[in-house]
Amino acid sequence: MFDSIGWVEILIIVVAGLFILGPERLPSAAAWLGKTVRQVREYATGAREQLKQEMGPEFESLRKPLEDLRELRNFDPKRAVTKHLFDDSEPTKSNGYPTPSTPPAAEQRPLAPGERPPYDPDAT
Repeated sequence: MFDSIGWVEILIIVVAGLFILGPERLPSAAAWLGKTVRQVREYATGAREQLKQEMGPEFESLRKPLEDLRELRNFDPKRAVTKHLFDDSEPTKSNGYPTPSTPPAAEQRPLAPGERPPYDPDAT
């Protein structure tokens, strides 16, 4: 639950609660909040267990795509770009597909004296 909330945010909430509720009511408000969070977790766990019992093996087949989506949520573009740029295993184009291997170039030789260079009328 507190994965995205840091200690600074918690400290700000406590200080704000101290100013808003006062020192007399803050402990009872914190106790009420703790009980409410615990009760919501119990309801969620009970609902999950009930779904698991009613759906049987189908519940696990539904969980797999959700876990895949959760992995996508943790996608780090900086790491992906770094891996793409500095991975020397196979050269790739900017679209991610491997570059085609180039055929060996034809052997070029110098022109003999009096020989005309090749001319392509379509190219000029």
